[in-house]
Amino acid sequence: MKQFVPSKEDVDCGDGLTTEKVDTAISSYNGYFDAKNDGKKKEERKHEAQKMVNHYYDLVTDFYEYGWGQSFHFAPRFNGESFTESIARHEYYLASRMGMRAGHLVLDVGCGVGGPQRNIVRFSGSKVVGLNNNEYQVKRATRLNSKAKLSHLTDVVKGDFMQMPFEAATFDHVYAIEATCHAPDRVGCFSEVFRVLKEGGIFACYEWGMTDNYDDSNAKHRSIKHGIEEGNSLPTLVPNKNIVDSVRKAGFEVLEWADMAEHLKNQGFDVGWHSTLKGGCHNLSAMRHSKGGRFLTHQMVTVFEFLRIAPKGTVATHNMLTKTADALADSGDLEIFTPMLFILARKPVSPKKTN
Repeated sequence: MKQFVPSKEDVDCGDGLTTEKVDTAISSYNGYFDAKNDGKKKEERKHEAQKMVNHYYDLVTDFYEYGWGQSFHFAPRFNGESFTESIARHEYYLASRMGMRAGHLVLDVGCGVGGPQRNIVRFSGSKVVGLNNNEYQVKRATRLNSKAKLSHLTDVVKGDFMQMPFEAATFDHVYAIEATCHAPDRVGCFSEVFRVLKEGGIFACYEWGMTDNYDDSNAKHRSIKHGIEEGNSLPTLVPNKNIVDSVRKAGFEVLEWADMAEHLKNQGFDVGWHSTLKGGCHNLSAMRHSKGGRFLTHQMVTVFEFLRIAPKGTVATHNMLTKTADALADSGDLEIFTPMLFILARKPVSPKKTN
């Protein structure tokens, strides 16, 4: 198994993973979550969402790339389909449903390190601008885009998706892949998407939401929900229908929506999105996702931190990610949560004025 040690290239594209920064960031981040006082902390998370999410991605980006690749999202699979193939297919489906093609200018809201951006550019020929508020990830995505020789079709802009640094009606289409769940106010976020989108343009997203199976009176359900929020830097998770309503309130015409985790079961996708978190160690890459792989990685980073190869706080960060992986796996088993609420919406065209 590949050792988790940031390469010189990784460190050069950010400010470096110093002991002080990691240790301070994990302490600051953990302060936003307190299960015994979650009502108050939930409001704090909404109020300081930008700071909280930045702390989070400073901490976890390298872990994500090591364990998951450069596309930080989930996808269901059919038997015989690899994890990597399923991730790419999930991205291609989004692009195809939007009608992306060469000549289009498209915005990727919350682009991470640009894995989906690069795949979708190759698939569609569109130019894709990534928006990301985390400086470390912006530099990393820009470097990876250049390395892939896609700089002419990509750009990565640092900015807040609650106040996007773009003129109105700039983009032909906009998409977001498991990113707008970080918004402290979804109507506000989707309203910004609406503003920068051209009339008639399509907005498509995969969102994180609670399914109809979630029961807030069930202590186990509440604990799993809190675990997902804490381990993924989320202000709060809400029901799927609330998210769809937020898209409508922002001004969009919702063309369709569905929980793809449930919808794709009818098309033979019987390997759940969460299965890779539970097992499936059919190769070394998949092993990193699994419970056993997480255990081995934990032992490895514990030794690295003790030897000062990895900065102080690395073990605490991995502990946080391990707990949330377990919460996500449990939520998938109980079908109370989905990371792939698919929404396809259009910005209406204003009626033409007549004399």
